[in-house]
Amino acid sequence: MARFRKRPESGTGKVTVLLIVTTLVVVMTIQIASLYKKNLAYAAEQAELERSLEEATEERNRLEEFEEYTKTDDYIEDIAKSKLGLVHGNEIVFKEE
Repeated sequence: MARFRKRPESGTGKVTVLLIVTTLVVVMTIQIASLYKKNLAYAAEQAELERSLEEATEERNRLEEFEEYTKTDDYIEDIAKSKLGLVHGNEIVFKEE
């Protein structure tokens, strides 16, 4: 059986490992901070896009309601009265002097 001799322990191996671990921790901390800032920016952008989507949906609903209104007789009468000055035969028109 061969016997192994113990090498004298040197501090350089431990220092090298400690330096590598410290470097990795610093690099990871910087990366985490960078990703956190990006995450905050993306969250703000998402909130803005959701607000824009909500506004666009409200505008679409308003336009759909107006489109339905333009298909009614009430809309035709309103336009005839306001733009053309037409009235029904049984209506009385008062004019300011």
